[in-house]
Amino acid sequence: MATKSAVSTVPSDIATAAAAARPKRVRTGCLTCRERHLKCDEGLPDCQNCKKSNRECKRGVRLNFIDTTIKNPPITPPTEEWDVVFQDESREIASEYRGGLSRYTALEGGAEAEGNVVLKDEPPFDFSDAMIQTPVLAHQQLPAPQTYLQNMDPYPGTAQRVPDQAQEQHQRHGSANSDTTFSGHTLGAASVSSFSKQTLTPPSETRETLTDPEELLFMQVFVEEVGIWMDSMDPYKHFSRLLPFDSLGEPMLLNAFLACGARHLTLVNPAYQEDKALHYYDSATRLLLRQLQNPYRDTVICATTATILNVYEIMSERALQRMNHIAGARALIKECGWNANSVGIGAACFWLNVGLELLSCLHFNWQVAWSPDDWGVDMDFSRETGSGREEIWTHRIMWILARVANFRSSTTPRPTDPPQDHMRLQSRYEEWKRLKDWCDAWDNSVPRTMQPLGHLFPFQQTSKSLFPEVWLIKRATVVARMFYHTAMCLLAQTNPMMASSQQDMQEMQEMQMQHARELCGIVAHVKDRGVASVALRSLAHAGECLVSRAEQEEVITIVNKIHKETGWRIQFVIDGLIKTWGWNDQQQQQQMPTIMAQHPNTGQSYQFQQQTNGTATSLPPAPPAKSMPSGVVNPMLARADFGNAVHPYQNYYVAPNHPVGQTQFNHY
Repeated sequence: MATKSAVSTVPSDIATAAAAARPKRVRTGCLTCRERHLKCDEGLPDCQNCKKSNRECKRGVRLNFIDTTIKNPPITPPTEEWDVVFQDESREIASEYRGGLSRYTALEGGAEAEGNVVLKDEPPFDFSDAMIQTPVLAHQQLPAPQTYLQNMDPYPGTAQRVPDQAQEQHQRHGSANSDTTFSGHTLGAASVSSFSKQTLTPPSETRETLTDPEELLFMQVFVEEVGIWMDSMDPYKHFSRLLPFDSLGEPMLLNAFLACGARHLTLVNPAYQEDKALHYYDSATRLLLRQLQNPYRDTVICATTATILNVYEIMSERALQRMNHIAGARALIKECGWNANSVGIGAACFWLNVGLELLSCLHFNWQVAWSPDDWGVDMDFSRETGSGREEIWTHRIMWILARVANFRSSTTPRPTDPPQDHMRLQSRYEEWKRLKDWCDAWDNSVPRTMQPLGHLFPFQQTSKSLFPEVWLIKRATVVARMFYHTAMCLLAQTNPMMASSQQDMQEMQEMQMQHARELCGIVAHVKDRGVASVALRSLAHAGECLVSRAEQEEVITIVNKIHKETGWRIQFVIDGLIKTWGWNDQQQQQQMPTIMAQHPNTGQSYQFQQQTNGTATSLPPAPPAKSMPSGVVNPMLARADFGNAVHPYQNYYVAPNHPVGQTQFNHY
């Protein structure tokens, strides 16, 4: 008994010392030691236990998800001022963590039964004449995915259905009339026909490789069909060669790539519907908006994703109804401090963004919102004269073309403009002469690799083309030459002194005809689809200068060839050219069958338009098209800056708390 009593009565100071000697529980140790039930020494970057056992030292916070079913109480006391609603958001929160949603059992019925979280609807856009009256779209919010799917086609009865026989076969990437080099890849028809039958699950986790057949196909389409023209001015080919690997660890970036790839498939093959592309687009947008609310986000990834989503919106048929990221991408690029002096992904995003704006301004006759004087381009032609630096010279001629576009837009007459006096006319001529000297100096200073390697006149060719065959090797060289000839055509049309002298007018007409034929010769014989975006806009300006009916018909043929290869809707280009040339409807209807007989694939878009017009009586009348204002600063990007009171992503953007421009990409 005495021994038992002695054991039970331990002095309190001894017990306290023993408790202090025990190892304390580590709260900030690695997850690897926690899984092995070992005490972690919290060493950084790797603890000693992981170093000794040669294991990966995982860091982070482990969250335990518990499936809890919440039901509304049987009785809720009624009140006059407020209502009580119980909402279970545990699955939505768990879906944002890796493996979190898998801890929950499937619910009975509903979209959540398939393991997908139903995102809360956000207020839709209000596009009532916003692009014409108040074209500042920065403050508009993103609509819910079902809003897109419901409003995708105002005439659902005219939607083309995929024949059952075609669904039973493997679908090719390109349609029967597509010249894409990727047409050999196939995708099971079950995947194509079941887009609207099953809930689509976009990638939300990092992965080592793409293992899903659909995702692999969409990424291949992006790399080989979309990324090539996005990289037309980038020597390192970030969008088609580097960023696809980075997207494996960035779900936001991966969804943006897959959206563009899926969208391209809907353009070249009617067997593919747009709902898949829209789902990836919505998913990437929601991930981007969530990141913009995080002050510690990676600003480079956000800006890159917005730039890619901007490309998706341009590829969309109803571009004016989906302009969520055009101003947003520009604002994020400015936030990162990217300009012409940037390198790596910053330079790639900057030149793609300003290039897309320049093409839009050339079409709508707008002034470039981002002044070329603020780009930071080195215009010293005595430097970078060697071969291998063609992209720098492409950037320089692009800078000159932007200045020409601003000059052309500023010459658009307005009712409020004062009368043209001699001094003002002389000032404008001096500016025109300065731009003309820039173009001539550029053409005389470019390295030999940016000059044509071959040049054949029409009588020397076997293709029966009316335009000379101009052979340029590098893609950047082709783009630069098209920019140069476009600038010369526009300068010939905007000479302020042209009307004062018959000799000057004749010289300007000869100049624009020369450069228009050279430009058409480049586009007619180029085999690189990576220059299609620039080629289409430049060809439209060159075609307006032509007066020969045979040359005009060949331009229509070239435009339809671009449509055949890319799937882009180009009818607005054809309509604009026909209006400029003065073709009346009777001449058009008589001539188009002849063009289609000579070139079977040429009149494809014309036939589609004729069929649409023939059945228009059974459809509700479409709203009249409104002309975009010309001679103004680009209204879509005039306020694309987070420093403005009304800026893009108005209800989501939070200023970053760390220096911008930091990235986790392993390339520059």
